[in-house]
Amino acid sequence: MELEYKNKKTRRDFFKAAGIFTGGVLFATLLKPYKSLAYKLHEGETSNVWYGIGIDIEKCIGCGRCANACKNENDVPREPFYFRNWVEQYTIKNDGEVIVESPNGGIDGFTQSIPDEDIYKSFFVPKLCNHCYKSPCEQVCPVGATYRSPEGIILVDEEYCIGCRYCVQACPYGCRFIHPKKKVASKCTYCYHRVKKGLNPACMDACPTGARIFGNLRDKSGPLAEFLKEHNCHVLKPHLNTGSKLYYNGLNMEVK
Repeated sequence: MELEYKNKKTRRDFFKAAGIFTGGVLFATLLKPYKSLAYKLHEGETSNVWYGIGIDIEKCIGCGRCANACKNENDVPREPFYFRNWVEQYTIKNDGEVIVESPNGGIDGFTQSIPDEDIYKSFFVPKLCNHCYKSPCEQVCPVGATYRSPEGIILVDEEYCIGCRYCVQACPYGCRFIHPKKKVASKCTYCYHRVKKGLNPACMDACPTGARIFGNLRDKSGPLAEFLKEHNCHVLKPHLNTGSKLYYNGLNMEVK
């Protein structure tokens, strides 16, 4: 009797299965990579350098060294709610509930708050500015303080910024904040001062597992282009069509 009950299909089972299938198709569609945008030389541009970052979620161990290195390198306030770069821990419970935690941006590491027997899956997701090609923050800035460098890096001119917070509100990824002392917008710059000297961003050098790949997206034989070719990479919130240049391998649908 028990076996017969388990094999019996109901209308509810059918619609549940159909919903899962439809959701899977929709999820795959929404996560279509922006590889063509990554390599394209846009109108009016002359630089063959177009920087981006790849993150391999499968390699991230949640050590938080990237977030700490970012604060040290860029003089980001040490308070636990100011970050240019942080790590989130996603825990999917057996009942489907998703718990997202990021104590102090992950700098101090993580302690799992969910009992092991209740966990279906757990993983870490680093977050930082997506340096979008069609960046909402750049579009809403009333004084032109937010701008894009020739290499595709979104920057803030602190002398022009009036601290109006429009860009903070416009960023769909939550990657900006108002500096508590300078009273201007602050965000990840890929450590532009280092990149101009031929160095990697500080977070890249701090990662002990090689989970981060920084490079020129227009160099089709470069490390970042190779990473995109070899992995099924996607971006966050692709439906917004921001032209994000932050690519994730191993991105789950639970990640927002």
